[in-house]
Amino acid sequence: MTDKTGYLRIAALACVIAGSAALPGLADACTRAVYLGPDNMIVTGRTMDWKEDPHSNIYFFPRGMSRRGAETDNTVRWTSAYGSVVTAGYDIGVCDGMNEKGLVANLLFLAESDYHRPDDNRPVMGLSIWTQYVLDNFATVDEAVEELGKELFRIDDPDLPNGAKSTLHLSISDPTGNSAIFEYINGNLVIHHGRECQVMTNSPTYDKQQTLDDYWEQIGGLVMLPGTNRASDRFVRASFYIKALPRTSDYRQAVAGVFSVMRNVSVPLGISIPSQPNIASTRWRTVADQKNLVYYFESTLSPDIFWIDLRKLDFNAGNKVMKLTLTNGAIYSGDAAGEMRDSKPLMFLFGV
Repeated sequence: MTDKTGYLRIAALACVIAGSAALPGLADACTRAVYLGPDNMIVTGRTMDWKEDPHSNIYFFPRGMSRRGAETDNTVRWTSAYGSVVTAGYDIGVCDGMNEKGLVANLLFLAESDYHRPDDNRPVMGLSIWTQYVLDNFATVDEAVEELGKELFRIDDPDLPNGAKSTLHLSISDPTGNSAIFEYINGNLVIHHGRECQVMTNSPTYDKQQTLDDYWEQIGGLVMLPGTNRASDRFVRASFYIKALPRTSDYRQAVAGVFSVMRNVSVPLGISIPSQPNIASTRWRTVADQKNLVYYFESTLSPDIFWIDLRKLDFNAGNKVMKLTLTNGAIYSGDAAGEMRDSKPLMFLFGV
């Protein structure tokens, strides 16, 4: 590289950084990335970043559960076709999980989310149960995209228990490596669909994140990578590292690699901005091995990683809901499926 070229790149980089800083919400937290390995070695990881303990617990849901999307009569109703293992926030909604077919869903913050249309009379789907609706009903990304793309319901978004707005977007991936990202912008559902949709963070919207990432790809991750906890910086780092990981069909290497990427984009414990509750410390990380149907969980406050092997669970209809309690400070290690206990069904937060 000539000195002139180097100066031009640095100048361009400074412009991008300055422009990124002017975009709203770029420090919003949580990151998701999908590893595409050989022999269908597909692994999805995510971080959960929040200003306070979201009081997360893990639930087992069998098939055949009758559900509704809201309290109102004008709502979506369904019976779950697939069982799942999920992580709940505040015990009022599902923010992460994998179903028995290996479909993974991750709910992340997006400040630009706007679910509302004037005079919208479509049936209601509560945001707290939207993720579970996807896990209950679809085996593949293509199935979910086809059905959700019909926009047959409207999203209801009551405030979270800590007063934060429920402005969220959803990513899904399946054992083929296919992915989709669902964002509600100005009341309309925007879907990004394909194996190339490997990474999702927060603001700005996915299309703008892609533009920023395209720029950084020209520079090259071995030359320079942005290092702040801004969503756009985490997007670039996750995008580079998830693609730079060695291609392997060894699940130990693949899972460890994805965990290492998730740790790279995590926010240190104790970092928070009081006025923006979503800009905060990483509370936990999950990694889902979609080939072998193993759901891994790592708490920031625990010295150990534990996992739940979905192949060992009985998802037949009629089985009881089970819960792995994390909020009492319990520490688990290894396969924790045997530690799950019978539980009442999750009480989803509905606004109407």
